[in-house]
Amino acid sequence: MSDPRHLVLWPVLAQIGLTFGLYVWLSVARLLAVRRGEVGFGCFEFGRDEPPAIARITRNLSNQFELPVIVFACVALLAALDRVTWVDVAAAWLFFAGRVIHTAVQTLTDDVPLRGRVFVINFLGCAILVAHLGLVALGR
Repeated sequence: MSDPRHLVLWPVLAQIGLTFGLYVWLSVARLLAVRRGEVGFGCFEFGRDEPPAIARITRNLSNQFELPVIVFACVALLAALDRVTWVDVAAAWLFFAGRVIHTAVQTLTDDVPLRGRVFVINFLGCAILVAHLGLVALGR
């Protein structure tokens, strides 16, 4: 069976891939909006006049540097301390799955209540990792 220390890296890499994908999507969406004459490049300076579909991608990309940072730190610390378990691997995948669903809801719909509900999925994955790291810090 594979070592969980190595397997926990896959959901982290998947999250990084999601973030890279959002950068590409946002860049293409902005370029197309300018080419169609919907906006000028200047509207993206502060994001105040972005079309709603582009603003949702922008906001979601920004979200990728919030909760995921905590997951990255937990995974890095657990791996460095050689304390990664199968529960951590499952929690990291749960987190990533939640991020994908959250990204889909936030970028493709304007359903804010649904977005809040699906956020619970990735929050739970993060909370499990934080709890395990807390137990490790307590010497357990």
